[in-house]
This record gives sequence, C-alpha cells and structure tokens, in this order.
Amino acid sequence: MAFILGSGSPRRLELLAQLGIKPDHIRAPDIDETPMARELPRVYCARVTREKVGAVPAETDDVVLCADTTVALGRRILGKPADAGQAAEFLLALAGRRHQVITAVAVRRGERLWQRSVVSQVKMKRLSDAELNAYLASNDWQGKAGGYGIQGAAGAFIPWISGSFTGIVGLPLAETANMLQAAGCQLYKEAAA
Repeated sequence: MAFILGSGSPRRLELLAQLGIKPDHIRAPDIDETPMARELPRVYCARVTREKVGAVPAETDDVVLCADTTVALGRRILGKPADAGQAAEFLLALAGRRHQVITAVAVRRGERLWQRSVVSQVKMKRLSDAELNAYLASNDWQGKAGGYGIQGAAGAFIPWISGSFTGIVGLPLAETANMLQAAGCQLYKEAAA
C-alpha cells in the first residue's frame, strides 16, 4: 500500500507531517476547477475534491488524499486570484467582514471513498492602504484561495476565527486523521522512526 498526496501544496505536506505521515508519492491532479453556474461554495468545494481524488492514478490498495480550500463571501466563491489586482479586490471585499473558509477532504482506497467538508468562520480586519499594498507586494497572496493565507503575513489581519485553524490553512487535521485511519493508514509512524 502506498500513500499518495494528490496536492502540490507545501502547506498540506507540512500539516500531514504533524500527523507523522509522509506521502510515498505526490501527484497533483490537473482538473478544471471552474465553478458551475450558481454553484454554492460548499457544494463546489466538495465536487472539486471528489474530482481531484478520482483523477489521481493509483493502484487498488493505494490510499489517495486530496483536498480543496475555498473562501466564500456569502454565495460568492473567491478562488485563487489571477493577479495582484484581483487579490486586492478579494482582500478589500473581505476586509472588515466575516467570511467562510471551506476545506473539503477526500480519501480514496480502491472503490471506497471517505469525504468530509469543514467550514470555519473567519473575520478579517479593515485594511489600511499601507497594509494592503505591502501585502500585495509580498506576493504571499499567490496561489491562495481568497488571496490570503492565515499561516503567513495575512495572519495579522485575522483577529477572530471559529472552527478549524488547520482547516483554514488547508487540511483539517482531526477529520483527515480519522479518514486516513479508516482507510488503513498508520499515523505517527514518521514521528516514531
């Protein structure tokens, strides 16, 4: 049995290390992540995750883990910004408001599929022009849903959360650990070695 991480995210790799597990292979699937017309954020996130885990090549006994993180402002899905202008638009929309961060996780072993979605509430403070411009110049917004990562410099913009911190980062560890164990993965083996 091999453990395959279907994600190129260094954050997910770091979070898995906290569970004492290291992937045997990393195979990030290449799928279309475009939301469907009028698709709600939680439904979108779960669908994309299912498509990702189904697109990763694996042997019958291998365990594949995929996840997707979506930032939602009401019914609006804020994906990964295409450029600094869109990142600024997202951050200004989020500033001074609460929003949801949804992370869906799927684990596949053969024909079996385990899936969970974790929804956290996040409040971002109002941003000054200096804060916004410095953050945009750092390029930390690149490749991050909603244009920010709570584990980086933007953590200073987040005075309040309710939910799973690791889910907001990109992989809710409690739920992920339960699904990996259900699929037959031994956790904490790297920490014991």
